[in-house]
Parts: sequence; structure tokens; C-alpha cells
Amino acid sequence: MKSHLRCVTPLSLKAWPAIALLATSWLGCESADSSPPIVSEAPRVVVESVRLLDVVDRVEATGELVAEAEAVVAAQVSGQVTAILVEEGEAVEADQVLLEIDPERRQLEMADAEARLAEAQALLADAKREVRRIKGLHDRAAASQAKLEDSQTQLTLAGSRLAGAEAQLGLARRALKDATIRAPFAGRVARRHANVGEFLSAGIPLFKLVALDPIEVEFAVSEVDSSRIAIGNQVAVAVAPYPDESFPATVTVVSPTIDSSTRTLRVKAELPNADLRLRPGLFAHVDVGVDERQDVLMVNESAIVQRAGGSMVYRVDGDRVERLKVDPGIQVGDWIEIKGGVLGPADQIVVRGQVDLVDGVLVSIRTRDGQPVPEHLESVPQVAAPGPVTEAAPGAGL
Repeated sequence: MKSHLRCVTPLSLKAWPAIALLATSWLGCESADSSPPIVSEAPRVVVESVRLLDVVDRVEATGELVAEAEAVVAAQVSGQVTAILVEEGEAVEADQVLLEIDPERRQLEMADAEARLAEAQALLADAKREVRRIKGLHDRAAASQAKLEDSQTQLTLAGSRLAGAEAQLGLARRALKDATIRAPFAGRVARRHANVGEFLSAGIPLFKLVALDPIEVEFAVSEVDSSRIAIGNQVAVAVAPYPDESFPATVTVVSPTIDSSTRTLRVKAELPNADLRLRPGLFAHVDVGVDERQDVLMVNESAIVQRAGGSMVYRVDGDRVERLKVDPGIQVGDWIEIKGGVLGPADQIVVRGQVDLVDGVLVSIRTRDGQPVPEHLESVPQVAAPGPVTEAAPGAGL
């Protein structure tokens, strides 16, 4: 029986290159994992200080001149126009006669009504006497109960006829009065719609009257300025026909409500117009007045950004920013008032680079040309970004 011996020999020389390659790959992975993290800058921002400015706030509005009183005078009775006593453009006084609608006919109707009233009064007196006579006979048993009741019924009817006659006389008197058309107030005849000889029905327009002295200007101010309008305020009115003149006016009406569709407040002011130069319908510019305020806290308009929650600014606190909701006021040039005491005079606000900022983030403050601000050079924050993920080479590892 033969014995077979198997010799164990050291690794072949051909295996050493593979071992060397495996060791190199392992060392490469360790070198990649131990590399320093990549460092990125915090968001760069430009800031400006809040300013205290003196503001001259002038409120202006546009409106229209309107007549203080305006009326369309219509016929109250039907009939033929027998006289017209005024013409278009003519000045009239209150209660002045303007037109007559056949007053002679109305006088005849009133005379007829008076006669009917006298007849009704006589019939009533006769009915009263008849009742007294029948009652006396009834008391002596010389007249029946039915006869007495019939006389009393006739008395009641006579009283009703008298009341009707009195009402007819009242209507006739009113018709006679209405046949003479009078001016309801002092003013001017803007339009005449009737002619002599024309037959009119009740309700047909006859004249349009307007009162021009004083005259009113009606205008609207925004709800922001509504708190500055009150009855008695003085305003200045300018109109195109007289560009070099200003007409003083006094606020007489302030609407109690804001118009929900336009967010404005309706206002009326009265101005004298003795020379009648101002006419209804003229477009008017209204200077409501000037409000001078000192030390108004304002920020640059570029500092305000709009978010879902409203107007926001970013205030710098050390090297971080704080997002604040603000209530903007008036704007003067590039500066906007901030109301409500949210900001202070010493605050610095981000005016550039705030679009992608979030509340509390670290920032790098820069000048407008992108250079670090000197006082912030030593404190510019650096944010470490995570290093890239390194994958092992194929075949790496044992």
C-alpha cells in the first residue's frame, strides 16, 4: 500500500498582488472617512437701522360738487297750464309762485263744495228737529217706536252727509292750493319741463330746482385716514375752472359706516357760493389738511416682506434674525411707518437677503457690495455641512 503525502507550502507569489490591492482599498476608505467636513457660510444679509423721522402727512381726496338741496317739482293736480311765471336759470325765493294749473276751475270746484256743505248742514238741522218732534209724540203715545227709530236713522245719515261734504270741501281747498305751484326752497330753476296750454296729469315733472348757496362737496377718504375726519374740520377745495384758487369748506356730514366695497368713508363739506361760480357736477380736489408728527418710527420699504400672516420684517439680534409681524402706516419716499411699538429706534432690520430667511437662523451681515461688515468680521458664523457619503470599491473587504 502506497502512502501519498500532501505538502503544505506558503502562499503562492501570485496571491500577494491581490492582498496588496485589498489593503490599499481599506486604507483609502479610512482616509475618506477621516477628511474634514465642508464648511458653508450662513445666509448673507444687508441690514439698516430703524429711523425716527419727522413726517408731514397730507391727506387729499377727490370728489364732486353737489347742490345742497335739489328737487323735481311735480304737478299735484291734473289740468291745463294757464301761467308760467319763471324761466330756466332764474333765481327764485322760497314759496314763490312758479306755475298755475287752471286755478279758476279749482275755485269753482271749491264753491260747489261749499254749497254742498251748506246743504248738508241744513239737512242735519232738519233731521234733528224731526227727531225731537217724533220723540215728543212718542212720549205721548202718539207715534210708534218704529217712527222714532226711523227719524233717528235719518239723523245719523244727515250727520254722515255733513262729514262727507266737509271732506269734499277740504279736498277742493287743497286742489285750489295745489293748482298754484310754489318753490319749496330758495334756489335757481335748473330745468323747466312744462309749457303754457299743456294739459298735465298729476305727478308730471314741472321744474328742477337747485340750491347753490351754499354748495356742498362730496368726497371719500380711505379707512386709514378716517379717524382724522370730524364734523367741523376745515378743508380746502380746488376745481378745474379756477386752478389758482382754493375755496374753504367746513365738514358737515361724516358717514357713520365704512363702505365695505371701496373701504372708504363718505364725507360732505359745505362751502359758501354767493357769486354762484361753483356749480354742481364739477370735479373737485379736496385737501383735508396736514398732520405734522415728529420722531415717527420708519423702516426702508425693502425691509417689509409679505407672508401668509401679513407684513413681516426680520430684526437682527446678535448673529441671528427674529421675524416680527408689523403694521405698516404711511409711506414717505422709500420709508414706511411701523405702528404699534413692535420695533425700537435702536433696532437693525434686514433689507436684503430676507426672502429665504426663517425665524432664528444664523446670518452673515454684509455691506451692500457683499463685503463683510467690519464689526462682524470676527463673529461671522460658519455652518458645517455634512460630508459626502463614500462608497467602498467593488470587491473591497474580506
